[in-house]
Amino acid sequence: MIYRKEMNERSPLRVFENSIHGGLGKGNIGVVMARAGVGKTAFLVGVAMDDLMRGQKVLHVSLGDTVAHVAEFYDEIFSDLRRTSHLENAEQARLDMERARMIHSYAGGEFTMERFQESLGFIRNHAHFDPEVIIVDGFDFNEASETEMTTLKDFAQDQGVEIWLSALTRRAEAVTNPKGIPNPVARFDAWVSVMVNLEPSEGAVGVRLLKDHENEDVADLHIKLDPTTMLLLVEE
Repeated sequence: MIYRKEMNERSPLRVFENSIHGGLGKGNIGVVMARAGVGKTAFLVGVAMDDLMRGQKVLHVSLGDTVAHVAEFYDEIFSDLRRTSHLENAEQARLDMERARMIHSYAGGEFTMERFQESLGFIRNHAHFDPEVIIVDGFDFNEASETEMTTLKDFAQDQGVEIWLSALTRRAEAVTNPKGIPNPVARFDAWVSVMVNLEPSEGAVGVRLLKDHENEDVADLHIKLDPTTMLLLVEE
């Protein structure tokens, strides 16, 4: 059996954080990109669970799934993590994470920046929940405007939170950005600090770092996503 502290120190997210010079950082926006069904939600849940196990509060905003469906996703990934890591006091760890996590859904497609800010104000003032990390899964970069991204960036900086977004890419779209950033995310390069692309290969999903803040030398990540368990793993 292992303790959560030891498990956290051995997490593949430590490799990821070291590769991006300490992590995303408060006030910054990160994006994970992939084609449909490759593992964007799994990657974001992995990030969220890692933060939760370090005692941070996480708000998970889903723009496509119900609260119950997202909660089931967390439960499934935690079950695999519990089984593969032999976590001591696993049930208490799960309860602690649930207390530090809130899931909000805009499954009906009614998400706007104004409604998002109103919802967060309600969550803080009435539910007394003050997130340090916000996940927005299903953000529509095709429809997003520069004004919306500026609002989101200003919000992250004003509130001192990390914000992770997912972005859907398509195989047919040409990549013209010199950093290899796929459309439609490429046009928002100036607003995003960290960009990750999930690339499926035989038996695994590679995690490729495309942008690391303002660093010109972008590290090769040695982590992958297991398509069976949806867990992040360090490559051997």
